[in-house]
Amino acid sequence: MAALPEPTRPRAGLVLTGGGARAAYQVGVLKAVRELLPFPDRNPFPIICGTSAGAVNAASLAVFAENFEAGVEHLLEVWSNFHAHHVYRSDAVGIARGGARWLGSMMLINRSSPSALLDNSPLAHMLSSGLDFGRIQENIDNGSLYAVSITCSGYSSGQSVSFFQGGVDCQPWERSQRIGCAMPLRVEHLMASSALPFVFPAIKLNREYFGDGSMRQIAPISPALHLGADRVLVVGTGRQSQDSARVRSNSYPSLAQIAGHALNSIFLDSLYVDIERLQRINRTISLIPKEKIAEAGLPLRKVEVLVASPSQPIERLVPRYIMELPRTVRFLLRGVGAMNRNGSNLASYLLFEKGFCRALIELGYEDTMKRREEMQSFLGG
Repeated sequence: MAALPEPTRPRAGLVLTGGGARAAYQVGVLKAVRELLPFPDRNPFPIICGTSAGAVNAASLAVFAENFEAGVEHLLEVWSNFHAHHVYRSDAVGIARGGARWLGSMMLINRSSPSALLDNSPLAHMLSSGLDFGRIQENIDNGSLYAVSITCSGYSSGQSVSFFQGGVDCQPWERSQRIGCAMPLRVEHLMASSALPFVFPAIKLNREYFGDGSMRQIAPISPALHLGADRVLVVGTGRQSQDSARVRSNSYPSLAQIAGHALNSIFLDSLYVDIERLQRINRTISLIPKEKIAEAGLPLRKVEVLVASPSQPIERLVPRYIMELPRTVRFLLRGVGAMNRNGSNLASYLLFEKGFCRALIELGYEDTMKRREEMQSFLGG
């Protein structure tokens, strides 16, 4: 915290976390933000940071930073009409090929490591054809955007790497197990950041293979702070306060239940720990007189943080829409127990179908409009 740069002027940061299909919730929040802005075409977030599926949303906003309203409309159009085949191959051949590689590897028939269970080349095609990454630098040059970062996780180094593109005064950073690296962003960064472990293949960037950025990301808010944000809107994909009641279970957890629990740990736990840490540091700084901080030459500052998260568990919506998935995907999920209620967590990350996504968009919109005064106060700086 002590080494964070002092912003030369107030800059709001937007942090969009991971969560697969759950990231549709973020689009609902952004839809509400657009309606609450007095000038919806002006980008209210000069600093945009994304991880995993949130990286796709972040890059879209950065490409459309010159017209925030158009950027949100683009995201609404995409997410409201999503189907699984837009993200990964859901045809019988594509599903069978990935499953056969895994089965062959486990039976030692295929001694080479299988790259992934699902083929997400359709997502790469959609992003390449739908986003003009050259516009990111144009928006930085014309002042519509200050910086954008995409976080990935290195499989060899174990580091959380935030690849960022920003103004000339944006400087790289290095902390324990996390670094910031300046370079022009491309579709490969989005594919690497959203490469769910085991599910989607890792992507090679420079000299290393990278996977989902939420892995090993112990400080999800830090990229926005390193890039100079003085206040941050964080949009998560899981409830901030979980029910603490313990549930009795006599049946052994299915593979889907274990995998869903692991994904929740990857995508949700570190975010709320980081938020608690930031709030604790803010309280500590508020107890120190400003003149003492100035005398010591410490670049400490309070950072306002507003968190938008679902008001209800997203996995509870899964049974209503899971039959929208292609039969081949349902067959695959049924085999690991993800079609059951206890396995709905895993299914929620892969349910890229318009019914489910539209329900999450509506939930994000309603949750944000219920806090409209709080959101308007944040947006007003």
